[in-house]
Amino acid sequence: MPFDEQAETILRGLNENFPRVETMTGAQARAATKAGRKAVADPEPVGSVRDREIPGGAGPIAARIYSPAGDPAESLPVVVFFHGGGFVICDLDSHDGFCRAMCNGIGAVVVSVDYRLAPESQWPAAADDAYAATCWVAQHARALGGDPDRLLVAGDSSGGNLAAVAALMARDREAPAVAGQLLMYPVIEPVFDTESYEEFAEDHFLTRSAMQWYWDQYLPTHRETVPAYAAPVRAEDLGGLPPAIVITAERDPLRCEGEKYAAALADAGVPVQGRRVEGMFHGFLTIDALAAAQTARRELWPRLRNLVAEPVRTPSD
Repeated sequence: MPFDEQAETILRGLNENFPRVETMTGAQARAATKAGRKAVADPEPVGSVRDREIPGGAGPIAARIYSPAGDPAESLPVVVFFHGGGFVICDLDSHDGFCRAMCNGIGAVVVSVDYRLAPESQWPAAADDAYAATCWVAQHARALGGDPDRLLVAGDSSGGNLAAVAALMARDREAPAVAGQLLMYPVIEPVFDTESYEEFAEDHFLTRSAMQWYWDQYLPTHRETVPAYAAPVRAEDLGGLPPAIVITAERDPLRCEGEKYAAALADAGVPVQGRRVEGMFHGFLTIDALAAAQTARRELWPRLRNLVAEPVRTPSD
């Protein structure tokens, strides 16, 4: 499907202005992308936004907690959110707009997690932080105004990888109970010759060379036998994982691996809602100014609310 005019303009700007991260160090890539980020003068209002630190296995993890306005009659769903950025770039600020929209759109407490970044902290640092944060949020959900039995993990791109891995770890370690997972054009495995990689290797914002560089920063070893907690589709068994919503973009080199993971979950008996957004490119959902992103979000929020409409109970309940 062809782009609409606005999407084409935005993509052209990304192709022309986004730095070639594969020519940089991790620190340089972070500095370059942060320098190109425009400050938002009037962010979408929510009930409250609080920055705090939560404990992790290797030290404190920065987090930002969004709560919707009003005094709810019952505890709210809770979303643990992991930002994208190839495990190397982006932060709490880069995804602030999306987290605000999710908080209001679902009517949920959203906890955005600033996990450790590569290459300074390589795998499994980010995966361990994602699981630690998920455990902490589950344990403190009621104090945050949320319901620990309606806990979602969510993320875009590399954050989608971390959400999937956190769900996998929670299943394997039998805690916490995760009610659902939202994976938005997720990074799934270091394979770069899929149909979508061949078709969209260049000129669609995320390039094949950039994605190879991101994986080199995050997982420079273990490449012959990639562990499941880095590439969740490599898990021996995907049964028993929480229901998933997997969103892919038609013009994204990661499209095939995201759809492969959705199919693998479904084959394992996991309820999956798959959605390929035609005509869109990697990262589109977090571009607040993009009309197509706003449309896709309006379609997504009720599906997420339905995903956590019924609390998940553990066998001991």
